[in-house]
Amino acid sequence: MYDMKALYEAESVSDAIRLLQEHPGAQIIAGGSDVLVQMREGKRAGAELVSIYSLDELRGVKMEEDGTLRIGSLTSFSHITKDPLIQKHINVLGEAVDMVGGPQIRNIGTIGGNTCNGVTSADSASTLFAWDAVIELTGPEGVRRLPIKDFYIKAGKVDLRPAEIQTGILIRKESYEGYEGHYIKYAMRNAMDIATLGCSVNVKLSEDKKNFEDIRIAYGVAGPVPMRAVHAEDAGRGLAVTEENIEKIGDTVLEDVTPRDSWRASKAFREHISKVLCKRALKEAVERSGGAV
Repeated sequence: MYDMKALYEAESVSDAIRLLQEHPGAQIIAGGSDVLVQMREGKRAGAELVSIYSLDELRGVKMEEDGTLRIGSLTSFSHITKDPLIQKHINVLGEAVDMVGGPQIRNIGTIGGNTCNGVTSADSASTLFAWDAVIELTGPEGVRRLPIKDFYIKAGKVDLRPAEIQTGILIRKESYEGYEGHYIKYAMRNAMDIATLGCSVNVKLSEDKKNFEDIRIAYGVAGPVPMRAVHAEDAGRGLAVTEENIEKIGDTVLEDVTPRDSWRASKAFREHISKVLCKRALKEAVERSGGAV
């Protein structure tokens, strides 16, 4: 069923890097929910695989001394959803990854695999964009960290250098403290479906809950890679929390989104729902922040 040349089991991060250096054409495999499907379809026939699935050092969520939330790249979707730190500080991420596939996929699939695929429809990606996530990569030259917006290069391609693996996803304290968010996935079915469009919104309200101090609006499937609606964000900062202003912010996202026609939905339909989902997510985020529209 699986046409592979060899499977190497890494014993540590440094061992995984060594194996990738020794086998430069090898593919990293973690949970395998994507790689094994691709192999079964014949897309990776004769592949060499380096498994990092046994590296427990890359699992779990913890808070670093400066308040940064660190999510190990091998942390499964199910564990993210149930993790107390996620639930307390960035619960919207747990809600977003709980929409990935079915229970079996969420138990085996990892957030590192979801982001390293580079696909714009990944449910975790738009929410991580909305949290200003930082990607940690470890390779022969050491550790480097880069904003998630710089990690995604083009459709299906991310900034992973030779013999490098993603080891963590970081969300800084200033990126989550005081913010509340909401993620909406629009799909043809309620479960086991790829998003037609995903919209993740975070808001930080003024102390009296009357104004938008900050807004972050991120999308999946609104372009070739996950993206932020920066013009809409700029248009909303400082505005009063009103129905009229939420309409204005939602309409402004068309200055940023660049969806395409596909068999799932037309460009025009995606443009329409990009506005609708933004407005709905904004209202929910405001309510979660203690405000009212």
